[in-house]
Amino acid sequence: MRILSLLPSATEIVYALGLEEDLVGVTDECDWPPAARAKRPVSFSALPGAAEPAEVDRLVSASINGGEPIYRLDNEAVRELRPDLVLTQDLCAVCAVPSGHVNDALELLGCQAEVLSMDPSSLSEVLDCVLHVGTVTGTEDAAATLVEGLRDRLRAVSDAVAGTRRPRTFALEWSDPPFNGGHWVPEMIELAGGEAVLTSRGTPSVRVTWDQIAAASPETVVFMPCGYDLEGAVAEATPLLDRPELSPAAFFAVDASSYFSRPGPRLVDGVEILASALHPDAVPESAPGTVRRLR
Repeated sequence: MRILSLLPSATEIVYALGLEEDLVGVTDECDWPPAARAKRPVSFSALPGAAEPAEVDRLVSASINGGEPIYRLDNEAVRELRPDLVLTQDLCAVCAVPSGHVNDALELLGCQAEVLSMDPSSLSEVLDCVLHVGTVTGTEDAAATLVEGLRDRLRAVSDAVAGTRRPRTFALEWSDPPFNGGHWVPEMIELAGGEAVLTSRGTPSVRVTWDQIAAASPETVVFMPCGYDLEGAVAEATPLLDRPELSPAAFFAVDASSYFSRPGPRLVDGVEILASALHPDAVPESAPGTVRRLR
């Protein structure tokens, strides 16, 4: 089977199932595991890498409202790679090439590949996506074993924080303008022993106001800017520490790209990271480079 992954989280799933030899193409954002960087990129982001958050928001909004697409698919590369299976999504217009665009491109190229759109809104649905990929690739046993191990880890975190006080926790997914953390993030906070505020399970991230954040009175703020690693998040967080709406809450920055933004197996790592931040006396300290307390 020749697999084309147009989603970093799908690439992670492919490797976790031992299918790396079948993976023929990825996106320019597929960076985990590191070996994925050696695969041929066929999808490219049009967003400038050094843009300020407000500029990124402007470009994304323009794209959603009929402007230029955020992702460019290299049709000639797809033709040459002749995939049997294409993994993509329709969940987020700024995360990957939507499946509808992929189908159009495949029809134009005369390619008969199966297109699997993975669109989870919760942790359980993320794990179901792993099982689904296992089904379509003939790796059902490996997928079942992987998912059971991930569920065991989630149960271990939940047991460790059971009975502890649950701090009011706000996930800040973007800084200018502010967005909350949606989809699976509220569930991650709850499993980690927090009370998620200004959000609800299974719903997309939405723009919020600083007044709304102040009114929510979070005790803990977790800054998880979509697409940023830890050092990038720390750099973006510096001016936020002076905002009165976020004071006097404890303030953490995390590696969002690896452990919170992408709906793949490492979301379980994200739950463990959150639990270590919220309940350091109950949960082992997280690995270096995953989270940093800034206040």
